[in-house]
Order: sequence, then C-alpha cells, then structure tokens
Amino acid sequence: METRRLGQSGLMVSELSLGTMIFGEQSERSTPPGEAKNILSRYVEAGGNFIDTANVYADGRSEEIIGEWLADQKRDELIIATKVRFSRGSDPNAEGLSRYHIMREVENSLRRLNTDVIDLYYAHMWDDQTPIEETLRAFDDLIAAGKVRYIGLSNFKAWQVMAAQAAADAHGYARFVAAQYQYSLVTRDIEYEYIDLFRREGLGQCPWGPLGGGFLSGKYQRGQRPDDGRISTTPDHDEESWNRRSTDRNWAIIDAVGAIAEQRGKTYAQVAINWLLTQDTVSSVIMGVRTMEQLEDNLGAVGWALTGEELAALDDASAMPDLYPYRMIEVYGGRGNS
Repeated sequence: METRRLGQSGLMVSELSLGTMIFGEQSERSTPPGEAKNILSRYVEAGGNFIDTANVYADGRSEEIIGEWLADQKRDELIIATKVRFSRGSDPNAEGLSRYHIMREVENSLRRLNTDVIDLYYAHMWDDQTPIEETLRAFDDLIAAGKVRYIGLSNFKAWQVMAAQAAADAHGYARFVAAQYQYSLVTRDIEYEYIDLFRREGLGQCPWGPLGGGFLSGKYQRGQRPDDGRISTTPDHDEESWNRRSTDRNWAIIDAVGAIAEQRGKTYAQVAINWLLTQDTVSSVIMGVRTMEQLEDNLGAVGWALTGEELAALDDASAMPDLYPYRMIEVYGGRGNS
C-alpha cells in the first residue's frame, strides 16, 4: 500500500484508511471487539497506517477498542483520527464545537484511545451556535499543548469551509488540512463546489462511503429491494438508503463497474475504490469494512490502475446533471467569452 500527502500538510497517510464506525456497536451488523482487533492488525500488516474513528461511534466503544488494540502496537507509526461535534449526553453543553465541549471531549477521546495525542482531529459538522473563531482557538490551543497534531473538517457547506480557513488565516490559528465527505461513483455531488475548494485551500480529501453503503459491491439487483445488509435497514431519509441508491443512473453505474470488473478479474468494490484513488484531491479512501473478508477484498483495490478508457466509461456512467450556474460558467467563464 502506498502513502500520500494529506492535503498540503507534511503528514503522510496510507492511500486506504480503516473506518471503524461499527466496531463495537450493539447490533447484528456490527463488528465484535475480537474481530475488530484482528481487522486492525491485518490492515497494518498490509501497509496501512491511517485509522479513522469518532467519539460518537458505538457510543465511544469504537475508540475504546482501538485503544485496547493500540497497547500492543507501535503507536508512533500510526495515524489516529477522531472527531468531535455531536451529542455526548443530555447536558446542553455536551455537543457542538464550543471550547467547553471540545476541551472536555478531547480528554475523553484520549483516554478511550489510550494515547497522549490525536494525530488528526475533525470538526464533525458545522456548529451554528458557536463562532468559528472560538472553535479554531480551541483547536489551536490543543495543537500548541501537543494533544492534537492536525485538524480536519467534515460535513461543512462550501462557504463554511472558506469562512473557517479565512478566520484561521486572520487570527494566525492552525488551518484545516483534511476534509471528510461522502464521495463515490454514486455520490458525486461534492464535485460541483468542493473539489476546486479542496485544491485551493490545500485540503486532503478522505472520502467515506466509497461503496455507497454497499451498493457498489455488486450484490444488489434491479427491482429487488434487499432484505439483508446496511441498505436494507437504512431509513429512507438517510444518505445510504435504498430509495437513494435504486435509480436508473446508479444501475447504469453498476453495469459499467461490472463490465470492468469482469474484464480485469477484479471485484466491483475494487473497481469502485480504485476510481476514487484516481481523483487528484483524494489523500486516503476510508474503508468501512465489517468483516475480515470485506477488508481483504477492499485491499485488492490498490496496486493496479484503471486505464483511460475505463475511467472514461465510469465517468460517463456516473456523470452528474449539468446545473446552473456551473453549466454557464463552463461555457462562458473563460476570458474572451460573451
């Protein structure tokens, strides 16, 4: 597995990162602690160094499992990312991006992770109740104290990303270096605004949901709503629900992915993840695996390259609709056009 630079920072991360959202969850679709630790070890054995979690995953249990596993690892060779923003209790100050909540939660995450430093600390979503300057000052203080090394953001609107970076520059605070957003062949919405933004602001993209909640695994069929798997139990209003996935466009994508997979002797998942790795703003793709079998399959996404013809076929099948003002900018945005 190769490493890549995280945005414009000097941090090097493996091209595949290990997502741990369902480690320790109390459900049939979760990964129990023992299996989770085996998956973590196999991921590192395969050359991975970038592990992603959050303080709310499995109500903190995901961080605890990583912390238990870390006790027997070379901590300095691993990059641990976690997040803060969402509710951790009934107390009105137990959520958000206030200095109060950040300072309390970073200590809780450090304890659960069994470490003295968080390598990458994400703001999990914008907080409209807290001035961004307050959030940035808290993050900057944590970096100065050696408790956090880098900061990232997730689920911000484009203008919010710019507001945050501008505030950091104005006050001399640490800038965000990483951006975590849903991105896959079936979810390319961020390309309208964010890709140019990531390039301009030096943000390394760490996509989640590279398989569209499992849709791009190739195990689903047209007109047959599944009875098993994440998509089958996801509410219709959620991002990875069946009603968001079962569209004519997405089935055309499945056909394109399947044709390449068959020709190249790869799986659907490997083709879909490899496509993401060709995107120039992507630093590391987050694998949301549940089992060792899924991990082994996802690891097969690296070490080979899609051809130009294959990339074109995938891009054509997954192309997003032309929207205003982007189509107008495309036609008239150059100098000399009128």
